[in-house]
Amino acid sequence: MKDFCYHTNRNKHNKKGKLIIFSAPSGSGKSTIVNALLKKGFDLEFSISATSRLPRGAEQDGVEYYFLTPDAFRQKIEHEEFLEWEEVYTDTYYGTLKSEVERITSKGKNIVFDVDVVGGVNIKKMYGDRALSLFIQPPSIEELRNRLVGRSTDSEEKIAQRIGKAEEELSYAPKFDKTIVNDDLETAINETENVLSEFLKK
Repeated sequence: MKDFCYHTNRNKHNKKGKLIIFSAPSGSGKSTIVNALLKKGFDLEFSISATSRLPRGAEQDGVEYYFLTPDAFRQKIEHEEFLEWEEVYTDTYYGTLKSEVERITSKGKNIVFDVDVVGGVNIKKMYGDRALSLFIQPPSIEELRNRLVGRSTDSEEKIAQRIGKAEEELSYAPKFDKTIVNDDLETAINETENVLSEFLKK
């Protein structure tokens, strides 16, 4: 994961939207919590990531992703157009464009990021008080393992990899503004809703 210094225009006369960052180990229930908040009517819009992989099925450019060629992606890296980016496989990049933040927040809408812990910490550093960073934490590693096994989507080897990564990711929790422990889903949703409501009032 790479990050670049990015200076924002903090013109107070321009009422721009805020940034809400969600990070969590796989299986923590982050997506479920975010979707529940969207149903509650929060004025949020998801950040659309850029990728150099080809579209799958009915995916459309500018809807699911911004689809770029590997060369075009690398050119944007050179021009420091990304908040954060990662080369997952050779020539397969994913990243968050700075222009995406401007596109959404300039309309006064609040932008939601669903990123890994390193990306979450870096975006928070760049935007400071304009961003709220939330870490969704499983009640325990053992419970996380049970959830991943219960999904029946991963091999035992893949689950072991996810658990190993989760243990490392949990060490990042203190770097976030707020940690929500998802022991009981309804309680976690309500706690997240309260934290988000307070932040958006400021």
